[in-house]
Amino acid sequence: MTELSEPSNLTEMATEIGIQREQWGNGSSSVSVEITAKHCNKGGVAHGGLYTLMLDMALGGSLVSILPKAEWCATTSLNVSFISAARPGEKIISTGKVVKRGQNVAHLKGEITTDSGRMVATATGTWAIWGQKPASMG
Repeated sequence: MTELSEPSNLTEMATEIGIQREQWGNGSSSVSVEITAKHCNKGGVAHGGLYTLMLDMALGGSLVSILPKAEWCATTSLNVSFISAARPGEKIISTGKVVKRGQNVAHLKGEITTDSGRMVATATGTWAIWGQKPASMG
């Protein structure tokens, strides 16, 4: 039986921002953050870059959760639709799911909702898959 990947530690950038892992495994992954003033743009709502980061983490995590340890993946395309604004005091949860995994490409989808269930953003993405870590990635 092939040993599957395990969740890696969150990056220093993610932990500095306050992102936490919620769920991970079986082709699904989620991360969350409590919105504070440091997450907001000039309009006083959560920055779209935060949504994009969290969607990349959740979608990528969903794929990694079904990959054998030897395999490697990377985002090749991430399309984000911004639907609603999150505000300070709200917790947002980004969830990703594997739609289809091929030999060299995976298609993923995800969304961000507030803890009250309001939709904030959606995403679709494509990830490249290699049998081992590419030399170009160090």
